[in-house]
Amino acid sequence: MPEPADWLPRLEADGLVRRDAARLRTTRRWQAAMARAALRMYRDGDGGDDLRVPIAAALIEVYGVDLDDESLVAAIAAMLPVELDELSPR
Repeated sequence: MPEPADWLPRLEADGLVRRDAARLRTTRRWQAAMARAALRMYRDGDGGDDLRVPIAAALIEVYGVDLDDESLVAAIAAMLPVELDELSPR
């Protein structure tokens, strides 16, 4: 089973995250995918209570529906702390 740490280099290579000193930051490409996912969820009446849902939708948009379930879970687990860090006030 893929591990979340295995996904971080791929997310960086694919332009979804970037290193900024000691932390990972999301890129405009990722932010746009998340915005589209959030808009779809809003249109569908999803309350947005679980951040993993738009992350999953954005990952599927980027990598396609051929992404197997185990890889998707690992990618979500890798991206969730990055996204939470970006959303937390400084």
